[in-house]
Amino acid sequence: MTITKEAFGTTADGQAVDAYLLESGSIAVRVITYGATIVSIEAPDSDGNVDDLVCGFDTIEEYQSDANPYFGACCGRFANRIAEGKFSIDGEEYSLALNNGPNSLHGGLVGFDKKVWNAEIVGDAVKMSLVSPDGEEGYPGTLTVELTYSLSAENELRLEYAASTDKKTVLNLTNHSYFNLAGKGSVHDHYISINADRYTVVDDDSTPSGELRPVVGTEMDLLESKPIGENINAVQGLGYDHNYCINQKKAGELTLAAFVCDPESGRTMECWTTEPGVQFYTANYVENVKGKNGAYYAKHEAFCLETQHYPDSPNHPDFPPTELAPGETYTQTTIYTFGVV
Repeated sequence: MTITKEAFGTTADGQAVDAYLLESGSIAVRVITYGATIVSIEAPDSDGNVDDLVCGFDTIEEYQSDANPYFGACCGRFANRIAEGKFSIDGEEYSLALNNGPNSLHGGLVGFDKKVWNAEIVGDAVKMSLVSPDGEEGYPGTLTVELTYSLSAENELRLEYAASTDKKTVLNLTNHSYFNLAGKGSVHDHYISINADRYTVVDDDSTPSGELRPVVGTEMDLLESKPIGENINAVQGLGYDHNYCINQKKAGELTLAAFVCDPESGRTMECWTTEPGVQFYTANYVENVKGKNGAYYAKHEAFCLETQHYPDSPNHPDFPPTELAPGETYTQTTIYTFGVV
């Protein structure tokens, strides 16, 4: 396991951004302090050919541009959507910016994805940290967050989160990497299975109704492995963009959420998490985005597996809770394991 640090550029307001390259086994992962973002994941196919498996940009200027659809970033304070940008804690209502139609999305106008995190190498890991002050983006409480990246010899990329607050708040963190196990082209021929019997029903604005609907016998059924493109035109909207309720035996237990395989390259990816949900998203709104090394990314040329609590959880008492109180510690572990068949 080796970790190398280098400069990645400077933000528009003059903050230095660093990059950390983690190498172990046959995998190399690069993360930057802007947004605690995964910039690249390089892995071999079944013939030993190495490709970059995530979408991203070459420069900090591009990561700061409006064209960036959260490529590789840590989303918070609240990943996914909060309906009408409102929620209440102990009878007090809080209002957030609306940046996704009638919803607040991924923490608001300046979420964690747009912050420069502090970082240090701790043993065989990179620990990033951030302090979000009370009232930032409308959220209560001063929140302290840590996100640790590590890479094992078994090609496991581990993301470990921890957070604490000085005032009761809500919290929901995720990583928003856009994966393509072939390195380019459509992901319609990737095979996927998701370990979830139910999914979160939403309206056309992706606002949850509160219903958790069984997937069996519907176009949402991914319990058995099938091509991503098999039913993609039958699902609601422009493709998959839904929270799946992971089949956990025990809340907070590390569980296999999804398995993906690209038959052509032979690459595989497992997604394990302690979170109760995973948002499966097929890059429905990515249109001709100029990315790394002159590549252009288009709709359905990547997929996301955003491990998290359910969207709009603060407004649905029956959903797994997302409140965090002083004296409590938020923890989450997500592991992406890469291999070949």
